[in-house]
Amino acid sequence: MPQMLLIVEPLGQRAERGREAGEAVYQRMLDFSAELQASGLLMGVNSLGTAARRYAKREGQGLLVDGPFAEAKEMVGGYFLLNTDDPAVALAWAERCPAAEWATVELRGVGPCYE
Repeated sequence: MPQMLLIVEPLGQRAERGREAGEAVYQRMLDFSAELQASGLLMGVNSLGTAARRYAKREGQGLLVDGPFAEAKEMVGGYFLLNTDDPAVALAWAERCPAAEWATVELRGVGPCYE
């Protein structure tokens, strides 16, 4: 099963960082993405925006809720989807990920919800 590295960062961190520091951090992440691409493992990567909405359907009724969500203290800031079924390989890349310095890199297998 492919492995995903989720970047979980504190809310507000991007704004506090400022544009210049943000651009430097983003460049480090682009460089990391290029390393993953060169390794042949990268299946997908994206940075995610800070705005969020939630949708659920219960008893046939749809419910859409706009964020921010007050109970949240963190947000998923992005992901790297790796073409490997070996969690040790994913961990090795998580240890190299620059985002581990200011966020948390969560490792998850990608696959059916029944596994």
